[in-house]
Amino acid sequence: MVDTQRFAKNLPEQPEGALQPGSILQGRYRITGVIGVGGMGSVYQARDLRFPNVTRYVAVKEMLNLTTDQSVREMTLRTFERESDMLASLSHPAVPEIYDYFPSKDRAYLVMEYINGRDLEKIINSLTDFLPVETVLDWATQLCDVLGYLHLQEPEPVIFRDVKPSNIMIDQHDRLRLVDFGIAKIFQQGQKGTMIGTEGYSAPEQYRGEASPASDVYGVGATVHHLLTRRDPRLEPPFTFAERPIRESNPAVSGEFEAIIMKALVFEADERYVNAAEMQKALNTLSKPVFAGGNRVTASESADEMAAWGEIQEVRALWTFQCEDEVRSSPAVHQGVLYIGAYDNNLYAINISDGSFKWKYPAEEGISSSPTVVEDDNLVLFGSMDHLLYAVDSRVGQLSWTVATDGAVQSSPTVEHRHVFFGSDDGNLYAVRLATGRIQWRWEGGVPIRSRPLVTGDFIVVGLESGDVVGIDLSGQTVWRFKAKRAVSSSPVEHDGLVFFGSMDWHIYALDIMRGWKVWTFRTNKPVISSPVFGEGKIFVGSVDGNLYAIEASSGKERWRYQAEGQITSSPAYADGAVYFGGIDGKVYAVEAKNGRLRWSFETKGPVPSSPAVQDGVVYIGSMDHCIYALKA
Repeated sequence: MVDTQRFAKNLPEQPEGALQPGSILQGRYRITGVIGVGGMGSVYQARDLRFPNVTRYVAVKEMLNLTTDQSVREMTLRTFERESDMLASLSHPAVPEIYDYFPSKDRAYLVMEYINGRDLEKIINSLTDFLPVETVLDWATQLCDVLGYLHLQEPEPVIFRDVKPSNIMIDQHDRLRLVDFGIAKIFQQGQKGTMIGTEGYSAPEQYRGEASPASDVYGVGATVHHLLTRRDPRLEPPFTFAERPIRESNPAVSGEFEAIIMKALVFEADERYVNAAEMQKALNTLSKPVFAGGNRVTASESADEMAAWGEIQEVRALWTFQCEDEVRSSPAVHQGVLYIGAYDNNLYAINISDGSFKWKYPAEEGISSSPTVVEDDNLVLFGSMDHLLYAVDSRVGQLSWTVATDGAVQSSPTVEHRHVFFGSDDGNLYAVRLATGRIQWRWEGGVPIRSRPLVTGDFIVVGLESGDVVGIDLSGQTVWRFKAKRAVSSSPVEHDGLVFFGSMDWHIYALDIMRGWKVWTFRTNKPVISSPVFGEGKIFVGSVDGNLYAIEASSGKERWRYQAEGQITSSPAYADGAVYFGGIDGKVYAVEAKNGRLRWSFETKGPVPSSPAVQDGVVYIGSMDHCIYALKA
């Protein structure tokens, strides 16, 4: 049960007519407490009554509109509507989600995601010692990430204008969230306004009524300076950060970190980082992969430097097979034959002994779905952009049956219980009898399903392009539903009662597989399309930020990361103490599963979104250079 009394502690007195606990707005939101009180109204915690079987809390932001001047009333309402519209148009994990907006007599209300956590000001004030430098660096990077997203909005940047600790929350999952967008505005070059912000944290130009993305950069610098030094800038003379070096107060801070923060605090706006995205790039240079012994290594370092940590193996292709178009599908290897689809519409069967051609089967359109081999039935199954799922005789390449859907089949099939389970862009998850190709049932998701279904025991878990991940029983009935903020194309995997997957919302999730409850989340710096693999107690998964992450499966704690030279959308494979994956930089990588050190890399002539198959010491993988490679593991 939530202690509603705690919201009332140390809050200013509420204005007359404020909502009381138990009040119900719009017949839907029951007020349970007060989160904050300001000059323009209050922020309440409320329970959403449309979810009677679960307790779902929301935040209700109230704006008072008590003036008798009609023109002022209309302007105030327009301002509040502008904030609502702007927030509703944004989509970032650190920006609260907007659920509802409505006026009511002399007030207006904005209903948004309730964030259970503490703001940075409360965190600073609760401590008697310095925060860990690594923690502050992580928060600074996350803060620049969300502000960078705002600054890169089209057609014009969004300027937050009041970056300070009390407007930044750390939620119960240790994620940074940006709150109170009340004074954020669309940036228009050369336009001036009133001085808005908070003294000590606001950039010098904001005192002249000017604001740009560089003004938010200053606010980041002031906030991080406060976090690292415990010196509140509101109690210091304005614009005197240069007289208060960070390392003078906190020697644990590196000179490189201090230099980045001090550049953000330069008096002249054109001498700072042009926006938060540029500042984030600088911060990212401080957060390279950390290996055993505290040594830092990245893929961009030279082979000689890498060799200092252990011999880098030279690898050559055992054989290469050329298709007629790009290969994005991932191979399946069975009884001496490799099966893989290509965008030339063909499914190929290739002898793994020497890479010689065995047979091919033509679909009507390209193939991105990865094949599944069913040994007892001598079938290989795959989907195509032509809306069909195919079952082909794996020995001779003759068609056995097809299943027609109303959308491209980019989901890879899973075979269990003598049924084939796969998704389609028509929004359905299909259960098909393996022997006949007859549809047993279809589950309607309403949006494309591109992840490979996980079938374990009597349970199916699949991700949707809406961000939903659902647990379904074998009869096709929904058991639970979890909502990520963006699409889930990553295919879920299971270990020890947990299901793991990535999302386009930049996070990797671990859920209780029976109930769909979130156990932990891990944040990367870009979307996650790659599907995870389990090995040595860790989850290995790639991100569009260019890193392969090794995450403790039980706790969600990062163990190491390896930085490639481009995005990683390939799903890794684990075998014999190594992790293998492809990169959009055109390389295939092998890294040590224990510590992330590079074993070898092999360069193809095109991006490698294909995921590897590893068997008997050989890595098989396709490339967008039209080729399939066999590499000695």
